[in-house]
Amino acid sequence: MEANARWVALTAVAPVAWGANYYVTHEFLPADTPLYGAALRALPAGLVLLALCRQRPRGAWWWRSAVLGLLNMSVFFVLVYTASQLLPTSVASTVMAVSPLTMTLMAWPLVSERPRTAHLAGAAIGLGGVCLMLLTGAEDISVPGVLASAAAMLVSSFGHILAKRWNAGTDVLASTAWQLTAGGLFLLPVAAAVEGPPPALSPTALLAFAYVALVATALAFVAWFTGLRHLPAGTVGLIGLLNPLTGVLLGTVVAGEVLTGRQLLGLLLVLAGVTLGRPTRAGRRGQRPEVLRRLTPRPVSGRRPATSPPPAARPCTSRPTPPGA
Repeated sequence: MEANARWVALTAVAPVAWGANYYVTHEFLPADTPLYGAALRALPAGLVLLALCRQRPRGAWWWRSAVLGLLNMSVFFVLVYTASQLLPTSVASTVMAVSPLTMTLMAWPLVSERPRTAHLAGAAIGLGGVCLMLLTGAEDISVPGVLASAAAMLVSSFGHILAKRWNAGTDVLASTAWQLTAGGLFLLPVAAAVEGPPPALSPTALLAFAYVALVATALAFVAWFTGLRHLPAGTVGLIGLLNPLTGVLLGTVVAGEVLTGRQLLGLLLVLAGVTLGRPTRAGRRGQRPEVLRRLTPRPVSGRRPATSPPPAARPCTSRPTPPGA
């Protein structure tokens, strides 16, 4: 339980960073260059992580990095950028809040994780909370924006479950670096062909891109993929509900928005959904936690485990019983 709590706390870094990313992107980054915006988010983050891990792909990870980079970085970043331009943040966040349920259902055929009732209930409760927090009925709904946001949700959910399936036995820092680098390299030539020369960036925009690349991308995706390795996909998906919650709290603290009673109720429902889906034990019944498995010595193949020698037999010191006694 204590180990699970640490993995939950680490995974939560990702949606909190992504929730703050909405505000930074909307306020400080250029709105008319989504391809360059996605490339400048992915490639610097990937290069920084490559410098830290100093590993390159081997074998199947060359094409796996390309597939995951295309799904989790290239396509996802462009779709999110497009949706944020066409939709209010509240509507885009509500569409993305369907991700926990989608990830839970996709994990069944892809990584053999059967949906738990707690995960399904937590996803439904959390989605209801997001709707209470964000949907006020006053937003203008753009059909292309909704389609872009829904596509981003589906692509990221599939990509994240695929990463969970393929990442077993691979260093998380390295696999994240490969995905981000591949995604950025895919985007650069497309951005140059479609949007022309890179945009001129002010010092404020450069600082904003530094946050987006280093915190909301490099750090966030390492935390997210680490959580996917150590926690059920349904639990990780529910932790992602902290994304819109962070956006609402940030608007209250930074932008001076008033937190209404309806939003407060939605916030509590989101927290209840996240709590409901938390793992309740370190391992399945009949299995030992990974840490214990690593610490327990294994017997050498072909030899019996060493055991304590049997106690030496005591010499008989009692006198024989005389006949007729």
